[in-house]
Amino acid sequence: MKLEAVDFNAPDAAERFVESLRSTGFGVLKNHPISQDLVSSVYENWQGFFDSEDKMQYRFKPETQDGLFPANVSEVAKGHKKRDIKEFFHYYPWGQCPDYLRDQLQGYYDEANGLAKTLLGWVEERSPENVSSLYSQSLSSMVDGSEQTLLRVLHYPPMKGDEDPGAIRAAAHEDINLLTILPAANEPGLQVMGKDGEWLDVPCDFGYLIVNIGDMLQEASGGYFPSTTHRVVNPDGADMTKSRISLPLFLHPKPEVVLSERYTANSYLMERLRELGLI
Repeated sequence: MKLEAVDFNAPDAAERFVESLRSTGFGVLKNHPISQDLVSSVYENWQGFFDSEDKMQYRFKPETQDGLFPANVSEVAKGHKKRDIKEFFHYYPWGQCPDYLRDQLQGYYDEANGLAKTLLGWVEERSPENVSSLYSQSLSSMVDGSEQTLLRVLHYPPMKGDEDPGAIRAAAHEDINLLTILPAANEPGLQVMGKDGEWLDVPCDFGYLIVNIGDMLQEASGGYFPSTTHRVVNPDGADMTKSRISLPLFLHPKPEVVLSERYTANSYLMERLRELGLI
């Protein structure tokens, strides 16, 4: 299996993209509408933020989950014991953010959120009738007006060689939400697990956009759209000295949305946050 980039502007883009999601849990897009100059600038500005001591003024609030999550409280992936080697900032339009970074980050949030909604529409339109019948409401209406969609600015610091044995930048995990939108990071390392259990490198050409299914879409579709296991591996050699910045947008439904007979969006999210040790 190989992940091929789909041209966003191609006549059959929606069909090929949704088929890739179905077969691998991931889709890769090129020639998409998100500005690469904007992405580059966000990477550069947030590298400066993570390199500064001022970042600790924005430590996250447990009750709202917005702000900086330092490396010493980073996630422990479900089923793992080692903490990931990373720090990250949770941005919501209503949440805390340094004033000098807010306008640019909100601009990116708006662009990525708009594209995410378009791609969710592609998924909805290509859901077979027996799958659509499982949705408590249309996928697009699940996110309409949602204040839960999260932009995470991730910083994987340079490796010093004294890391906890067995710890990696992001241990194998699945995302919680409906869809995740991720511009190719400034360094490689993202891998996805194929159906045969083998790890595959996700194309990291700058300008590509990586999209994957989260657990909430898997739950809502009765497993038709699979949430795929992925990880970020540690670099080798000279690449160990490089930071890695990543900008995933996690498209979340409104809290009251019914995903299945077992879960609302809120009850599912709270269960997973407890498993991750974030609440």
